[in-house]
Amino acid sequence: MKVFVAGATGVLGRALIPQLVARGHVVVGMTRSASKQDLVRSLGAHAVVADALDREAVYQAVASAEPEVIVHQLTALSGKLSARDMRHPERSHVVTMTNRLRTEGTDHLLAAGRAVGARRFVAQSFGAFRWARTPGPVQTEADPLDPDPPGAMRAALVGILHVERAVTRIEWGEGLVLRYGGFYGPGTAISRAPDAQIAAPIRKRLFPIVGSGGGVWSHVHVDDAAAATVAAVDHGQPGIYNIVDDEPAPVREWLPVLASALGAGPPRRIPRWLGRLAAGEAATLMMTDVRGASNAKAKSELGWQPRYASWRQGFAQGLG
Repeated sequence: MKVFVAGATGVLGRALIPQLVARGHVVVGMTRSASKQDLVRSLGAHAVVADALDREAVYQAVASAEPEVIVHQLTALSGKLSARDMRHPERSHVVTMTNRLRTEGTDHLLAAGRAVGARRFVAQSFGAFRWARTPGPVQTEADPLDPDPPGAMRAALVGILHVERAVTRIEWGEGLVLRYGGFYGPGTAISRAPDAQIAAPIRKRLFPIVGSGGGVWSHVHVDDAAAATVAAVDHGQPGIYNIVDDEPAPVREWLPVLASALGAGPPRRIPRWLGRLAAGEAATLMMTDVRGASNAKAKSELGWQPRYASWRQGFAQGLG
């Protein structure tokens, strides 16, 4: 099939395109920067330049490609979140731009897909952790999202909810939303790169366990996330899928293992009140109260099996 990938040079796009090409698909990769066209081509795709927030540019890019499937991987998350961003996510440029890409950018791609007769639309969402007041540490796709989350958790939810509602309601094709876990592996925030956003402070013992460390996270290796996306391009019923590994785990369990894999000392522990003071409400909730995700539906309906079934194996072997 001909597959159009928006966000071709992002972390997942760079892992995804070679896998799509290996499956025999013809891939057109959209990038906002003309200077990144060679990167897109080196991955095995045809390159097209367009700003996802420019409606006409997106229309023209999609029309020129005439894809059967559109894959939406647009975010601004390659930009680094500062400590101030974590304290006030509603003021963060990264969060604001990601929300625009997940609202305006989604609408542009959906309209363009309808205009060219695309039959399938696969979009990125978020499933590394979720805020919920429901009991139990792990959620399935059927569990409702909290309609009134704490203020610190609301900012990023705007774009996520728009993607999930808009894509799963299309009538002209099949819409699939993939809630990816927290990425790790080459090019991600958790890798062996010196400046990796999460790994770097862990090495310096500046990423402590806050309070109980009971917040449950779900991880996924970036190559496994790409493999699940290829599966969603090829088959699967419309709907939402959690793309995470087999072992959701509280911060107090996975963070020491990651620190050891990075050659760092054990993470420090600080009380909840100090974490809230130093890093803000959002970071504290991430460390103490969020829920993980189950991958049972993706494994059953997409026929997907992560190579790294657990972050324990992945942190040891797959950080890059």
